[in-house]
Amino acid sequence: MATQTGLPLFVLGRDADAHSEKGVDCPGELPPASDPGLVERARKAKEALGDRLFVLGHHYQRDEVIQFADVTGDSFKLAQQAAARPEAEFIVFCGVHFMAESADILTGDVQKVILPDLAAGCSMADMATFDQVEECWDALEDAGLADQVIPVTYMNSSADIKAFCGRNGGAVCTSSNARRALDWAFEKGRKVLFLPDQHLGRNTAVLEMGMSLEDCVVWNPHRPNGGLTQEQLERARMILWRGHCSVHGRFTAESVDDVRSRIPGVNVLVHPECRHEVVLKADHVGSTEHIIKVLEAAPSGSSWAIGTELNLVKRLAQTFPDKNISFLDRTVCYCSTMNRIDLPHLVWALESLVLGEVVNQIAVDDDTTHWAKVALDRMLALS
Repeated sequence: MATQTGLPLFVLGRDADAHSEKGVDCPGELPPASDPGLVERARKAKEALGDRLFVLGHHYQRDEVIQFADVTGDSFKLAQQAAARPEAEFIVFCGVHFMAESADILTGDVQKVILPDLAAGCSMADMATFDQVEECWDALEDAGLADQVIPVTYMNSSADIKAFCGRNGGAVCTSSNARRALDWAFEKGRKVLFLPDQHLGRNTAVLEMGMSLEDCVVWNPHRPNGGLTQEQLERARMILWRGHCSVHGRFTAESVDDVRSRIPGVNVLVHPECRHEVVLKADHVGSTEHIIKVLEAAPSGSSWAIGTELNLVKRLAQTFPDKNISFLDRTVCYCSTMNRIDLPHLVWALESLVLGEVVNQIAVDDDTTHWAKVALDRMLALS
């Protein structure tokens, strides 16, 4: 969807696209970011709402926002926590759009999920739109291969993509259970279409399941037939979508070499959304929750270079002052869309609720909710 200028909405930052993670307004009068009373206003609003309110904070959020979270965690943990609070009328999700969608899918009909800034999207999720994935599936059908393919989507995808997987016999996965999800998928079919993060798919297939890089091909939605030949599709076991995380994709093999040269004895700990060559050079690889657990168990005085979002790395360094914790790259790398949730937006959302106005509600339609939940339930059954 584009405006009359021909530029995509997410560049212009206005209007709404139902199949996009971003490119929407945040209506309402926000308090100025410099307002010294914001913390007290947020505290008072939260207190006024009491048990009617449940605030979720993703690990990558700013500290100014995290301080008001009732629970912190990764995206799926937070959605589960929301579902476990049926008494909470309002779920304020301090994260990004696909996370709030997942919370809406898993919570009750009377609960309202609120995203303080609707423009807090996810660049990775935006790399696989519903229309693009439908076109890919049509091409696989034309190639006579679709009946052999099981679609698996990473949690970091829109509700539309989760629902696509549900309708077509597939499932959702997280970075923690991607191996289990792929094992399940290969029991059902000969090939997997892995959406939308090519790096998690490749790292799981090659490093955990023993496949070769030649078993993996990358489907480019911006090229005819994904840029692949019939022979390449027939030979492939993993059809990886050409998507990536804008944060984790910035880390390079040179980043690892550089930090090892600067910090003697450093342990390199990275997220599996990082590039394959980075993961190969790392000492430890795992999900956000795994990264936290590794550092909790690490000996005092040990040195760690962490390849994940900077807000979390800074918080971990503050939490474990007895350990030398640093960011893997010299370049500052926040998640720009996650950082859209700031204190002014949170205060505006909470104070609006106090006044009886529900703002920025995330509501997934019934059909999408049904099929997305099918895909999520298949993942839950794996555990």
